[in-house]
This record gives sequence, structure tokens and C-alpha cells, in this order.
Amino acid sequence: MRRPAHALLMLGVLILSGCASFTLPGDPPADLVPSTVPVPTPSSSGNLSPDGFDAAQRMSVRIRNVGCGSVSTGSGFAIDEHTLITNRHVVADSAELQLSTYDGRDVTVATSASAALADLALVRTDDALPSATRLGDSDPAPGDPITVVGYPEGGQLTVTSGRVIGTTPDPLHSNLGEVLLTDAQVEPGSSGSAVLDSSGAVVGVVYAKNQAGQSFVVPVSTLRGILADDAALIPAVGCTS
Repeated sequence: MRRPAHALLMLGVLILSGCASFTLPGDPPADLVPSTVPVPTPSSSGNLSPDGFDAAQRMSVRIRNVGCGSVSTGSGFAIDEHTLITNRHVVADSAELQLSTYDGRDVTVATSASAALADLALVRTDDALPSATRLGDSDPAPGDPITVVGYPEGGQLTVTSGRVIGTTPDPLHSNLGEVLLTDAQVEPGSSGSAVLDSSGAVVGVVYAKNQAGQSFVVPVSTLRGILADDAALIPAVGCTS
């Protein structure tokens, strides 16, 4: 999703790797977060129950993309003991992907693969992830409450709440079709954050926001379709110095 800056400005859409407003994912963030950090204190539990909140923070992962001359940050979430989901642009052009969990533990990456259609990527790990989430059975409806769990700006684990506004054509990938539009506030570094329903199930993946502060979300139906199709994911291409 590394489009020219003028194309993003015309669309009024901001991709959400960890960098300042309307910079591209490869631009260095202003404040890098070290891999060894204390256990963060999330801002709230959003629309989740205490048990749902605990599960959400345990399955969330901070991602640091060290490229050839650039560093960016993003978020992701575990779907099994050795697999996490994030955005394609979060892992693109990487020389090294560095993962850390909610309690500051580093996790070694084995492989990564990206979807050709949607802004989604799958990362396999050598080390076991603390906990995995479950995918929702269906996409949320307009008005449904949601909670976004991720690491904006590469900082502490943050939980924000909102509601689904409706569906809209994907402003960045015309072939994808409809995506979700929500009023949940997200920031650079929120790319790849899990969007949860009130039961704690994943119903989407954050990937961008517009100038009005509304967030764009790949729906869980699209994620499920990609995970079910072996040909939908191709090995991610690293940067070349």
C-alpha cells in the first residue's frame, strides 16, 4: 500500500503505520519504542467485559518494521499459537520484523505473507504467542459497538471504542469492494489492530483513516475468505539495500 503521497492526499486517506500525519509508512516514527518495555496499562476496556479485555490485550502484538534505511510501527493480533494477522503495508519492504507482546516479551518471526487483494498479511512465528483470539462469524452491522485494540504510535497498548457507521467502497483498493467505516479513533501505528465486537470476537482489521477521523476496516468476512484460500497469500517481499 505504499502509494505516492499525492495519491493519498487526493483520497484524503491516511494509512496507519507509525509515522506522523500524511507521511508514508517508510518514514521513521518520531519516537521509537524499545523492545523491552514494562507491562503497559491500557487506557480503558472499551466495550469489552473484564474477561474479554484480558483476552484482547493478551492476543495483541506490537510490530516494528526495520527496513532498508527506514523504521515503521504497526499492530497485529494472534489467531493461533504461531500465527498473527496484520496489514500488508505493515510488513512491506522489511529487512527485519520485530514483534513484542503486551507484557514486553520479544517474539521471533519465521515467515510472513501478504494478500494480493486486501491490505492484510499473515505472520508465522517461531516462538509461541501468549494467547489467540477467535474470528467472528459475520460482519458487524451499522450501529454495532466495536472496540479497537492496538499500539498507536508504537506506544502502549490502547483500547478505543466506537460504532460501525456502515460500509463504503475501499478508497485504496478498488478491486476489494466494500469495507467497513467506523467512528473509532485510530492513529498512525494502529494499522493491523483487531476490531472486536462486544463478545471479544474479531470482526475486522484496521488499515486506514480519513481526514474526518473515521477509520477504515477490512471486514472479517474478507479475512476469512483469504485464510480459506491457499493461493490468496504470497510470501512478503523484503527490501533491498
